[in-house]
Amino acid sequence: MDLSNLKPAKGSVKRNKRLGRGQGSGKGGTSTRGHKGAKSRSGYSRKIGFEGGQMPLQRRVPKYGFKNVNRKEFKGINISTLQNLAEANNLEKIDIETLVIAGFVSKNDLVKILGKGTLERKLEVHAHAFSKSAVEAIEAKKGTAVKL
Repeated sequence: MDLSNLKPAKGSVKRNKRLGRGQGSGKGGTSTRGHKGAKSRSGYSRKIGFEGGQMPLQRRVPKYGFKNVNRKEFKGINISTLQNLAEANNLEKIDIETLVIAGFVSKNDLVKILGKGTLERKLEVHAHAFSKSAVEAIEAKKGTAVKL
């Protein structure tokens, strides 16, 4: 075998349809587009959501509310969860990396510490946001809440 007798695999190369090249080709005349109408014309492109003249779904259905593009989505972690994590791994400091390793959040999540549950040990907690009750609970045990 050498470069002079290389061929593509059988069935891998197809000839493209040559439309509009005379009646003898079988693909002449209307060139597989049918008769008349918008779809038979050159330059036709259907608008997104076009339903053949029927009122489109996005105009039939009423709109309400709004989406705040500046919204920050926080992943809430309760103090009880931090307490369990600290007891299980004997920790004094809990940060985002610790929570990622434990599987509570993913590395790109914004974390907010919430005040549900009780804290039995002094902890240094690093997070993006804290609720008032969470800060009070952490500081009541002489711990620190560090906002990132």
